Amino acid sequence: MTSLRIGNFSGFYGDRFDALREMLTGGEVDVLTGDYLAELTMLILARDRLKDPGAGHARTFPRQLEDCLGLAHERGVKIVTNAGGLDPAGLAASVRELADRLGIPVRVAHVEGDDRTAAHPGTLAAHAYLGGFGIAECLRAGADIVVTGRVTDAALVTGPAAAHFGWGPTDHDRLAGAVVAGHVLECGTQATGGNYAFFQEGDVRRPGFPLAEIHADGSSVITKHPGTGGLVDIGTVTAQLLYETGGGRYAGPDVTARLDTVRLSQDGPDRVRIEGVRGEAPPPALKVGLNRLGGFRNEVVFVLTGLDIEAKASLVRAQLTDALAKSPPADVRWELVRTDRADADTEETASALLRLVVRDADERVVGRALSGAAVELALASYPGFHVLSPPGKGSPYGVFEEVYVPHGAVDHRAVLHDGRRIPVAPPQQTRPLDAVPEPALPQPLPPGPTRRAPLGLVAGARSGDKGGNANVGVWARTDEAWRWLAHELTAERFRQLIPESRELPVTRHPLPNLRAVNFVVEGILGAGVAAQARFDPQAKALGEWLRSRHLDIPEALL
Repeated sequence: MTSLRIGNFSGFYGDRFDALREMLTGGEVDVLTGDYLAELTMLILARDRLKDPGAGHARTFPRQLEDCLGLAHERGVKIVTNAGGLDPAGLAASVRELADRLGIPVRVAHVEGDDRTAAHPGTLAAHAYLGGFGIAECLRAGADIVVTGRVTDAALVTGPAAAHFGWGPTDHDRLAGAVVAGHVLECGTQATGGNYAFFQEGDVRRPGFPLAEIHADGSSVITKHPGTGGLVDIGTVTAQLLYETGGGRYAGPDVTARLDTVRLSQDGPDRVRIEGVRGEAPPPALKVGLNRLGGFRNEVVFVLTGLDIEAKASLVRAQLTDALAKSPPADVRWELVRTDRADADTEETASALLRLVVRDADERVVGRALSGAAVELALASYPGFHVLSPPGKGSPYGVFEEVYVPHGAVDHRAVLHDGRRIPVAPPQQTRPLDAVPEPALPQPLPPGPTRRAPLGLVAGARSGDKGGNANVGVWARTDEAWRWLAHELTAERFRQLIPESRELPVTRHPLPNLRAVNFVVEGILGAGVAAQARFDPQAKALGEWLRSRHLDIPEALL
């Protein structure tokens, strides 16, 4: 069979609006996938639905489709998206209404069975991460557009690939190859130079969206449409492969992909070949993401300018502590950020920021109580008192948790364009998720002169969030740099370089085929991104912070 060209036009809810048209007009493509969902997005949609029962899906998708549906139909391009969010049936009905209004004869199907909210009282949304075989059933039955709710991001690719090539649930190696390709595509332009450590090596002002040429054996080539911005090379693909992953086994509902078997090679300009991926039977349980309200939060940022920064911070901290003593918030966090410089030539660079964040189950404790206390200090505190913005009412924050249920606990179904409902059987083969054996590392570099320099001069990194944990993938660009990195950047060294991880569990996962080590830092994000527990709540820049830290690096690498 010929290869299947699957492109991406959305990596998150809010991505480039024109990307769907760009992908349809920029070159050949068979299937376009739109990924709109993340842990935080599910909470946002759940809160939207509280106000409007019809607001449980990504509202931008129908507007994008209105402009492009005729073009997709003319070119025979199928569209698969998880924009259905909490209401895939509702979005599918909206798309049918749109198609009827435009007079375009498209067949719309959707996938359901992920919603587990009724089984978890007290949650705003509880959704299982389904695999790609419901999508495959819809496509095999002739659907032109498939709408899903919470499926794994890679399922948007494994489903079309399984339908096109006739793969079954036990084609583990082929499915694993598609999972890896799907993981590269899922975040859109992050695979084509967006958010890339070495962004200065290409024109990334407007990177094109990625596509994968998938073959019947599960291998693929990652590329982009000709003439679009950005770049596709081993580095950009490696960065995305490491994003929000952990060890050598990358588990999903259809298959566990062995990331430690992935082989990358440059296949020409803006073309990277992925091959050698091995797969295993999936774990016996499905992940379910639970989103609930954790309480209310508020914050105020005080600006401290000039001399005596520490003393000014101490004064306002004592004043606020006294003012809130009658009903202190359950969680109070102060952070002094020393952005100030001595003898600065602008007021802004002479100033530091003192950030106060409070949380409590009672909105009144973090709302008017805090805002009133902070405002009353305006003429009664440190010299130069002012804040970045007045504190307002307390705002609700979310908490993300994950639990696991047997595959058979969900009613995974493909709802076809003609109304038929096709059950999707759970996998007959499963395998517990064991850690991979420690891989062999290369011989260390021989001793030689070193120079104190930033890690980022010899290594790239990408970081992200998974619930309350963060991952930081670090890769070397040459074999010699890998020989040094593999032995130098241990879990203990990571803790030294990232002080806030020192009291947390840090696990290192070497991936020699990618010349990479992947770190998982447990609990660094508290109760997840919606809880906003740290300055960078999604750990997006944690990898860049690590790259900025200085080590003794062999001069031969610099």
